[in-house]
Amino acid sequence: MAAGPAEPFCVAEDRSGHCALVDGTCLYVWGGYVSIEGNEVYLPSDELWIYEMDSGLWTMHLMEGELPTSMSGICGASINGKLYIFGGFDDKGYSNRLYYVNLRTKTGTYRWKKVTSCKGQPPTPRDKLSCWVYKDRLIYFGGYGCRKHNELSDCFDVHDAFWEGQIYWGWHNDVHVFDTTTQTWSQPAIRVSVFRPVFRCTWDFPALWTLLGLQNLMLGKATGILSHSLMCSFCLFVPPRINISGEKPEDRSWHTLTPIGDDRLFLFGGLSSDNVPLSDGWIHNVTTNGWKQLTHLPKSRPRLWHTACLGKEGEVMVFGGSKDDLCFTDRGHCNDLLIFQMQPYSLLRLCLDCIGRNATALRNQIPCLPPKLLEQVLKKITFWAAVHHRQEKAAEAEMQSQLDT
Repeated sequence: MAAGPAEPFCVAEDRSGHCALVDGTCLYVWGGYVSIEGNEVYLPSDELWIYEMDSGLWTMHLMEGELPTSMSGICGASINGKLYIFGGFDDKGYSNRLYYVNLRTKTGTYRWKKVTSCKGQPPTPRDKLSCWVYKDRLIYFGGYGCRKHNELSDCFDVHDAFWEGQIYWGWHNDVHVFDTTTQTWSQPAIRVSVFRPVFRCTWDFPALWTLLGLQNLMLGKATGILSHSLMCSFCLFVPPRINISGEKPEDRSWHTLTPIGDDRLFLFGGLSSDNVPLSDGWIHNVTTNGWKQLTHLPKSRPRLWHTACLGKEGEVMVFGGSKDDLCFTDRGHCNDLLIFQMQPYSLLRLCLDCIGRNATALRNQIPCLPPKLLEQVLKKITFWAAVHHRQEKAAEAEMQSQLDT
């Protein structure tokens, strides 16, 4: 159910390590954490924030059911309107629990359900893993967690150890599949000598596999017998190398890589190997295996451990994350929504934006519009009113910050 009255044009709280996805005309945001006076505070698990793309308004809905614990580093994905979350880290440690909630509820009530009666062996507890969807299956890769000495394997890269209890922390290099139809976990084999665990790989897993060599497989362009058998059975992953020529992005982690078409991926932000927060954007063409930097993006909006989702009109919506190096200065969490246009808008969208921006000058003509068009125009008027309000608030906060320093 929707929460009580909030201030006009409110937005979701600052956060990093959350999950976000687009379903229909809405962006859904859940979980994550924020730093308050040097302490990591997890956002409430019964709060679901929804951004309506047409009106530009945020609303917070209180959730019910079998609530997950408040966590960060969770992995979220959507199948048929259901948000599935797996893994994460909370006050008690790493998780390997799986939950889902129906986002297309007709009653307005969002009810969590924990998946308990599943077959097969789930992944070990972990956070910061990646996921992609194929048909009714969720495919998970990697993540950070801990294992006992007798659980160590080639699919685990030790990062730290607690010798007294023989507990090892590190990065996973395994793949797990959950079939939402049969409620079954399975683990395909991986056969590759150069495939190593990845530190804080991108949440958008199709893109991750593209960089590692499975661009045709993950983007639905199975070519040849081997790729077809991989797509159908998930019995064996054999990622080949990709040779990149020409300019390319610098090394990074904590970034996002979002499919924006059948053969293009959008890379944004992250943390460089020199621990510098990044704000650059690149397009990768999986057909030519080439990179192209987008030079028109703002240089002053670095993000890492954010989310990036493809909107209904081809735009990439980046929410949350941090503008600082989380390992050293964990106080730069953000709550602004960055929208990057990846293709020309339709003529209808351009006209609606024009009317929305100039609503005052057109106030006598707007009521004469046909009802369906009028509804769209009113939402766009609200959208631009919200944009201007948030810009003014941001400018006031920036001015106050300068005065304080």
